[in-house]
Amino acid sequence: MKAKERDALLAILKARFEENMNRHKGLAWDKVQVRLEANPKKLDSLYEMEQTGGEPDVVSYDKKTGEYIFYDCAAETPKGRRSVCYDREALDSRKEHKPANNAIDMATAMGIEILTEEQYRELQQLGTFDTKTSSWLKVPPEIRKLGGAIFGDSRYGRVFVYHNGAQSYYSSRGFRGLLRV
Repeated sequence: MKAKERDALLAILKARFEENMNRHKGLAWDKVQVRLEANPKKLDSLYEMEQTGGEPDVVSYDKKTGEYIFYDCAAETPKGRRSVCYDREALDSRKEHKPANNAIDMATAMGIEILTEEQYRELQQLGTFDTKTSSWLKVPPEIRKLGGAIFGDSRYGRVFVYHNGAQSYYSSRGFRGLLRV
């Protein structure tokens, strides 16, 4: 990332941080920025999150590790990460109408993790997300072993977690990620 892009990204992240203080009560932007500037690879990941429509923001601080935790906080699942099946195995199993990519490979390439069901529910406590879309969630191994995957959304004022075949994909389903910095 060029210096100009880095500065622009930091300005976007700072503005979002200041506009959404309810997401990170008690945290100071200056400390977050110092941590970000010391970790250029993490900044690259945040840049990818931003470029794909995730609108990443700090949602917590891990006192044990000293890491700030960013989640995708876009109102709907990120536009640049939709229409993907769950993982490579699911993608390879499709005989026709294959999507261009899969959530796990995309997240890995971006240097982020897919939200777990618990993390997704925590995110939903910070606002209302995915009222028109849905997001793949990290699948417990026992479900994935049976060919399944899970996703979440928010409808009727409630958060729902459903199941689907991992090979399925929809134009309104993508994934949300997290990054520890």
